[in-house]
Amino acid sequence: MRRSLPPPAAVLRAFGATEPPTLLSGGMGATWRSGEVVLKRATEPAGWFEWESRVLAAVHTDRVRVQQVRRARDGACVADGWVAREFVAGSHLPRRWRQVIEAGDALHAALADLPDEVARPPLHLRRDAWAVADRIAWDELGVPTGAGFEDAALVELLEARRPAVAPRQLVHGDLTGNVLFADGLMPGIIDFSPYWRPAAYAVGVVVADAVVWEGADLGLLDAVAARAGMGQCLVRALIFRHVTALLLPGRLPSGDAARRYAVLRRAALDLARS
Repeated sequence: MRRSLPPPAAVLRAFGATEPPTLLSGGMGATWRSGEVVLKRATEPAGWFEWESRVLAAVHTDRVRVQQVRRARDGACVADGWVAREFVAGSHLPRRWRQVIEAGDALHAALADLPDEVARPPLHLRRDAWAVADRIAWDELGVPTGAGFEDAALVELLEARRPAVAPRQLVHGDLTGNVLFADGLMPGIIDFSPYWRPAAYAVGVVVADAVVWEGADLGLLDAVAARAGMGQCLVRALIFRHVTALLLPGRLPSGDAARRYAVLRRAALDLARS
């Protein structure tokens, strides 16, 4: 992955960042920290970040720390093509999947309290691979033709979709690596990735990531299987990750990860049909 260039001095000044920027691990190699400010290139229109800023500022919970958008000195969310957020202390720790799910539950409970007209994200502004894959998973876009999309594993998941009996709300759809833990602090949630889906969908994404990529056993699925709509939400989470991997080549599981994917896929299909 090509290393991104750091934010220029004018951008640092705009956001009140005073320390030399350092590249953070994660963040797809494009996220920089200057003191208590985290900066990256804006990949969405300014209106997207205005919405995100308003929504996250309205979240009230003492169970998690939620990363906030940092406005520039002129009040804008984007300065010269860059967006900033507050730095959240902590680290991603391995094998904390249940705590990640619990942190997501706390965030989603707080988000569910917001009026729909405030919380509903302007998803029409997004055209990235993750947004497209999510819409395909929920049958809001057709499945593309071409290599990989006729794969029997994906087709079986697509054919297993049924209406999900769970209310839709604002959720963070990429919690697995974005919940940070620090001694003496509540879990911190960063890199808000919003979708308008059942809360169980966000849980399904964590289960999919944990089992396929991090070696969790199916006990993690057993712990959440009774949640409303979990079977259908896990099927759609697997479609979401599979389609994203096809749209962004090089992300399909192989070796042990592929074998774990096959096991989880079978369990998801069984749960969806039960």
